[in-house]
Amino acid sequence: MDLALLVLRRVVGGLVAARGLGKLAGWLRAGYGLKGTAGYLAGFGFRPGTFWAIVVGLTETSAGIALAAGLLTPLAGAAIAGTMFVAARTDHGGKGPWIFNGGWEHVLTNAAAALAVVGVGPGRYSMDRALGLDLAGTGYFWAALGLALVTAGATLAVRGNRASVLAGSAR
Repeated sequence: MDLALLVLRRVVGGLVAARGLGKLAGWLRAGYGLKGTAGYLAGFGFRPGTFWAIVVGLTETSAGIALAAGLLTPLAGAAIAGTMFVAARTDHGGKGPWIFNGGWEHVLTNAAAALAVVGVGPGRYSMDRALGLDLAGTGYFWAALGLALVTAGATLAVRGNRASVLAGSAR
């Protein structure tokens, strides 16, 4: 089982991290870089677009790397799931489930896989294990799911608010 968890973490975390790098810099042909991502996100009401592109790109990159390494797995899983829930509601919303129609199946699968790893734990071959951290189980699963839902909801609620202090935009 430990080997299976390592493969799952590396594939899901690695692909999410690569997508984040694509959003930030256009690397690996996994995105349009910061400017393209900013414009794309602005089209879904995420303004200022550059701020949100940085937030999403850094979140996907860092959470993907952390999940792949099995480091602070509940936080990594929550961050991936939260980002995927927002994508399901915005970019993939209203298109049905199937990805060939632009639907949400892919992002929901990423979220479910990341949260499943939180529930069962990252396995023996992980940084959490190497550091002596026991951050797995039902309680961590529910906490990660709750955090993902709260952060996704908050993100959707504040997108486009020009008064965002974090974005540094003026009223």
